[in-house]
This record gives sequence, C-alpha cells and structure tokens, in this order.
Amino acid sequence: MPSLSASEKERFLRALEEDRVFRHAVMGLLGFKELLEHFARLEERFARLEERQQRLEERFAGIEERQQRIEEHFARLEERFARLEERQQRIEEEMRETRRVLLVVSHRFGVLSEAGFREGMRFVVEEVLGAGRVEKWVYRDEEGVVYGYPSIIEVDVVVRDREHVIVEVKSRVSKGNIAELYRIGKLYEEVEGVKPKLVIIGGFIDHKAYEAAAKLGVEVKPAIREHES
Repeated sequence: MPSLSASEKERFLRALEEDRVFRHAVMGLLGFKELLEHFARLEERFARLEERQQRLEERFAGIEERQQRIEEHFARLEERFARLEERQQRIEEEMRETRRVLLVVSHRFGVLSEAGFREGMRFVVEEVLGAGRVEKWVYRDEEGVVYGYPSIIEVDVVVRDREHVIVEVKSRVSKGNIAELYRIGKLYEEVEGVKPKLVIIGGFIDHKAYEAAAKLGVEVKPAIREHES
C-alpha cells in the first residue's frame, strides 16, 4: 500500500479538523460510528437504570414512612394496653380490699364465724407470704409448752427456700395471741430444729398487740390496709 507524502498527510489531518462530514466519513470507515452508537445505547440504558433506581428509592422511602407510622401506632397501642393493665390491677386491688373489709365487718357483727373468717382470709395469707409450700403442722404438746397443759397444736407453716414461716389468722388480735404464737414458735424450733418467722394476720388489732409483737419478734399484718389520710 503506497504511503502518503508529508504534504498529503498534512492536508488529510487538516481536512479531519476542518471538514466535519469528511471526519465522520473517516470515523465510519474506521468503525467509530458503531462504537458511538454503542456508547449512545449504553447511555440510554444507564439513564433508564437511574430512572428505575430513583423510582425504587421513592418506593422504599414510602415503605419506610409507612413502617414508621405503623411503629408509632403500635407504640400508642402498647401505651394504651399498659394503662389498661394498670387500671385492671388497681380494680383488682380495690376488689381484694373490699373483700377484706366485708370479711372483717361480717365477723364483727356475727355473720361469719372465726373459722369462716380464717378460711376467707386464705387469699390474704397467699398475698402476704407470696410463693411457698403451705403445710399444716400438727404436734401434740405433751409438756404444755404453749398452753401449760398437754394439747394438740395445729398451725399453717409456709416453707420457701430455707425459711419456715408460721402464720396465724385472727379476726381480733390481742397481746395474748402474740404471746401464744411466740410459744408455738419456740415449740416448733425445739421439735423441728428450725427457728421460724412468726406472722399474724388480723382484722382488728389491739395497740397492745403491736407492743407485744415488737418485743417478741412477731410480725403483725392488718387484714385491712391502713390508708394514709
């Protein structure tokens, strides 16, 4: 193939620079046209991809907004449920308190026997002592430790972990009841080898009973809660 002279090369390069039609014709011969068309198609595809990506981002933004609204809705529902549970708990406490008052008043006016009062107060025992295994402790006190003469001693004992709790329920608690429970505790310790915690629950509690309980280490629990004025 004959080579171009220096002047021919110079005219050729000048024509490429100055003649646009000639330049495109040469590029077409060299395959640049196909490349340019390919690049143009690629740019169109990229433009469509960017458009699709933008639409996807908008959809995701809408989903995130909806999710946020749903989360806020659930948060409000949880708050309402918490308030409802709190109200239900208050109502249940008020009902338990009303039941206590009715039991105490019923026994005070002779509608309910001492045994019936103790049976009705079982829920108070569970509430005061919490979880634990309740057992009936029955023992014949031959030496008369409790009453000064041989007798059958029968009390409720709650065993939780390693703690033993003797609990008595009385409609009216006097200092004599405190002393009696104290002696039962001493007998239990002597027989079982475990020093028990002593708890007495009462409907009406004499102020002297509190004094005796403080001295003898007996815990007194009113059947009716004392509300502060």
